[in-house]
Amino acid sequence: KQSEAFTNMFNVVIQFGSILAVVVIYFHKLNPFSPTKTEKQKKMTIQLWIKVVIGTIPALIGGVLLNDLIESKLSNAYVVALMLIVYGILFIIVETWNKGRKPAITSVTEIGYDTALIIGIFQLLAAVVPGTSRSGATIIGALLLGVARGAAAEFTFYLAIPVMFGASLLKIIKSGLSFGAMGYVTLLVGMLVAFVVSLFVIRYLMSYIRKHDFKAFGYYRIVLGVVVLVYFFLFK
Repeated sequence: KQSEAFTNMFNVVIQFGSILAVVVIYFHKLNPFSPTKTEKQKKMTIQLWIKVVIGTIPALIGGVLLNDLIESKLSNAYVVALMLIVYGILFIIVETWNKGRKPAITSVTEIGYDTALIIGIFQLLAAVVPGTSRSGATIIGALLLGVARGAAAEFTFYLAIPVMFGASLLKIIKSGLSFGAMGYVTLLVGMLVAFVVSLFVIRYLMSYIRKHDFKAFGYYRIVLGVVVLVYFFLFK
C-alpha cells in the first residue's frame, strides 16, 4: 500500500503531465517570441500572458492562504460529491440561459483585463472548495460574462498553466521527494500517460464544443456526484 505522501505526489505529476499537454498544443499561440508572428501578434501574445497572470492571482493567493484549512476541514467525499452536483446543475442553468444569445467575446484576444480578473475569481472557488472543477468554475464564469464556449475553454486551459505549475511546485517542496527508484519510475509513467491522454482529450473537447454545449458535462457531474454520495452513504 502506497503512503499518503506518494499518493498526493502521484496526483501532482498527473496534473503536471496534463498541463504539459496544454503547453504543447498551444505553444505557438502562447509563444510571444515566435519568428512567424508579426510585431502586432507578438504584442497581443504578451498582452494575453498579462491577462493570464491577472486571472491567476485570485486562485494563487486563496490557495496559498487557505491550503491547510481546506485540506483539514473540507477535503472529504461528501463535499466533493456535493460540488460535483452543484456545478453540474450550474452548467445546465447557464447553458439554458445563454441559449440563443450571441457571445460578446468570441476569441481569447478579445478578453479584457477586467474580464480576466473576474474569471480568475471564479477559479478561486475551485481553489478553496474541494470538488469544484477548476475548469468548470472558470468556464461557467466566462460563459456568464458573454465569452463564447471555445474561447472560454481555451482561456481556462491557459489559466491552468501557472496555477497547476505553482500548485505542483508547492506540493513537491512539501513532499521531500523520498520515494525510492520504483516510486520515481511510477511517477514518471503516470506523468507520461497523463500527458498523452490529455493531448487527445483536449483536442477532442475543443472539437466537441464547436458543435455542442456543456449540458452533457453538467449531467455527467450530477450523475457522478449522486453515485459518490450513494456509495459513501451505503458502504462507508
